[in-house]
Amino acid sequence: MEKESDITESGPRTVRDLGEFALIERMNAGRSSGGGVELGPGDDAAVVAAPAGRYVVSTDMLVQDRHFRLDWSRPEEIGAKAIAQNAADVVAMGAAPSAFVVALGCPAETPVTFVDGLVDGMWAEARRAGASIAGGDVVRSPQLVISVTAFGDPRGRAVLRSGARDGDIVAVAGRLGWSAAGLAALSAGDDAEPFADVIAAHRVPRPPYSAVLGLPDATAITAMTDVSDGLLADLSHIAESSGVAVDIDSAAVADPALSPVAAALHADPLGWVLTGGEDHAFAATFAAGTAIPPGWRTIGRVCTGTGVFVDGARWPGPLGWESFGGDE
Repeated sequence: MEKESDITESGPRTVRDLGEFALIERMNAGRSSGGGVELGPGDDAAVVAAPAGRYVVSTDMLVQDRHFRLDWSRPEEIGAKAIAQNAADVVAMGAAPSAFVVALGCPAETPVTFVDGLVDGMWAEARRAGASIAGGDVVRSPQLVISVTAFGDPRGRAVLRSGARDGDIVAVAGRLGWSAAGLAALSAGDDAEPFADVIAAHRVPRPPYSAVLGLPDATAITAMTDVSDGLLADLSHIAESSGVAVDIDSAAVADPALSPVAAALHADPLGWVLTGGEDHAFAATFAAGTAIPPGWRTIGRVCTGTGVFVDGARWPGPLGWESFGGDE
């Protein structure tokens, strides 16, 4: 709800009305850093703890009308999505998120309450990932742009894409295809009740952080990635980096919950599951003979060769999202 002070005679108070430094102060007001941040906002730079003497770092960017639409998502959802996709990258390396640095570009006419919502969403997801926001920057831009840098504690060895070996088990934690289904529903102009769950999954991905960070022993994981561009696309990176092939069992990845949505939208649910991006589930390979831990399910095998296969055959279409591919 807007505060009385956020309404002016000409309408909602904007970033222009507030000014850069007052906006930064407002964004940080009432926030307290977690243990991963030794010094938060207020100085020229933050101080981030590195318990292992090193940390995992990842950066990702969201651009308005490319990665989100203001008529499809609330500011809280956009903020949470920006943090989630970065936190998932850190966790996919076997690291625990410790801090995020956020750069925000927005038009001067942006209502300050919209920025409030963005920040609330960012902090909520940062807390869910077990971390906090250490600082960042704000700048005027013609459209909304959010750039996040994530820091994580590796807690031991980093889990790479290059460790998969012939005979390993391929498993996944989290939902697949839900974000793609939500995007299809929104693109069709339908946000009715039958599509509410998948639309929510598209607006705010929910990476299953605990499926990785809660493992008592992660050494059985030989390679891992988060599913951001599509299951097949992301597994192809593991296959290429490891010099192996990956074969996925379509029956193992099929999600019956997507079937009625696909039927209503005249779509292929298996296509969503295999090539849909932005679910930010985790896909990993486990050493042969390993008992797959709770929260994970087996979906295929690593074998000799190159590339990715589905039921023993190469997938005939695109493997997933590519930033410079397709129509603008």
